[in-house]
Amino acid sequence: MLLMLSTLAGIAGLLAVTCRMSLRWTHILQQCSYQNPSYFRWLRENRAQWTPARRWVVLPAGLLSLALPLSVSGWAVCAFSLFQLWLNPPRHGRDAKKPLVFTARVKRLLACEWGLCALLCAVTLWLWPPLCLFALSLYACLTPWLAAVCNAVNAPVERRIAQKYIDEARAIVRGMPGLTVVGITGSYGKTSTKHYLYALLSPFRHVYMTPGNYNTTLGVTRAIREGLRPTHQVFLCEMGARHVGDIADICRLVAPDVGVLTAIGEQHLETFGSFENIARTKLELYDAVRQKGGETVMNWDCEAISGRRYDGGVIRCGSGGDCDYRLSGVQYGPHGTRFTMTAPGGESAGFEMRLLGRANLQDVALAVAAAHRLGVPLDALRAPVGRLQSVEHRLQLKNAGAYTLIDDAYNSNPQGAAVALETLAGFPAGGRIVVTPGLVELGERERPLNFELGRQAAACCDYAVLIGRRQAPPIREGLLDAGFPENRIAVFDDVRDGLNYAASLPGGSERTVLLLNDLPDSYR
Repeated sequence: MLLMLSTLAGIAGLLAVTCRMSLRWTHILQQCSYQNPSYFRWLRENRAQWTPARRWVVLPAGLLSLALPLSVSGWAVCAFSLFQLWLNPPRHGRDAKKPLVFTARVKRLLACEWGLCALLCAVTLWLWPPLCLFALSLYACLTPWLAAVCNAVNAPVERRIAQKYIDEARAIVRGMPGLTVVGITGSYGKTSTKHYLYALLSPFRHVYMTPGNYNTTLGVTRAIREGLRPTHQVFLCEMGARHVGDIADICRLVAPDVGVLTAIGEQHLETFGSFENIARTKLELYDAVRQKGGETVMNWDCEAISGRRYDGGVIRCGSGGDCDYRLSGVQYGPHGTRFTMTAPGGESAGFEMRLLGRANLQDVALAVAAAHRLGVPLDALRAPVGRLQSVEHRLQLKNAGAYTLIDDAYNSNPQGAAVALETLAGFPAGGRIVVTPGLVELGERERPLNFELGRQAAACCDYAVLIGRRQAPPIREGLLDAGFPENRIAVFDDVRDGLNYAASLPGGSERTVLLLNDLPDSYR
């Protein structure tokens, strides 16, 4: 009886450790979009997450179980397991910036991981109880890699399930011949443009847009199945990409009639491999719309877009004289922006909005051009433009009590960062503070681009608060290279600590804090 209790105590402790560890690595795998190559890259670049001795506490306990009497080893293993649980608190729940979402896929993945663990436990317990304790301790330590193994095992089933949902979503769209599908993509600005276009069209059409960040093939599939109704007249489909062909996949799903291309810039270079691959992927939307005889509204102020040749079907929107929709008379003020838009036929209207910054102006201009192309007169758009609100976490101006916050937490690309810093520069000098963890997923370009980010920040802020130890060094070097005072640079591990520190800096009510990017938990 005592031997059984000792064995069960050891097994229970090890199973608890295994569950805790598998939830941790499944959380990271989910943030890597269930892509094993991206997950293995994360493991290589974040060895400090799985190599510390505190993550291997149960392994020596498992080895001891082979040498000590079972009446002692079971309780020892249980004690070591509790110690490991104490050393490694959960990081996938409410305290996470983006908690683990228990989707059906995650449940299937955990069922595979825990089912394999249960099988191992049953077989080894039948063979020799001490072997069971050792095997489970080893399994707990190998959970970072076993999560990827189970993900690969489940992949064929996940593909079949995904294809079933994709086919259903495609049938829904094809079954609505009167629906106008507007595809919106770009390296940055696509979510803001989607929200602005929704606000401009809603008074005149029954519009549905992909919610939140549902901009992958499966995200769009879910949005269609859960929200698109036969009464909708316009469907605004945001299209994101991390690999070549991602936009083409979404286009095959929704068959867009109109396209909006916000920008082409350096983003996700780790997965794209080159800037040209990024451009080719974003232009997959133009190719799909062109095949249907439709038109794509493009940000002609973006050189990576305007510098290319096209085979018709392009609506140019920007400040240049050759633009079809031309911006002029732009005036920035503390309470918003004024501008004039001139359409191809000569129709012109003046607009006022409460939104700040050049990035918002470009996104609103694209939304105005697309809405006009869909039949709404420019004059009718003046009131909706005046009512536009900042999109959450995208140059969103907030009163944070101790300071004014420019929340640009979803900004993760060099061009958008430059625009955000330009916006900060327009606030009163002396209390301008940038809080940033820098830019990621840029491959070999990550270090030089973060160095350049530091140089740009030096001309736009009075204090720099850097988050994390990975991107901070090149940003700091860039700041110092541009002559920024070293005593005005601070580094913290967590963004909350950085914001608390910003609240203590000089400036009083004049303090303005730009939160530039806020990385998910996989970069902590």
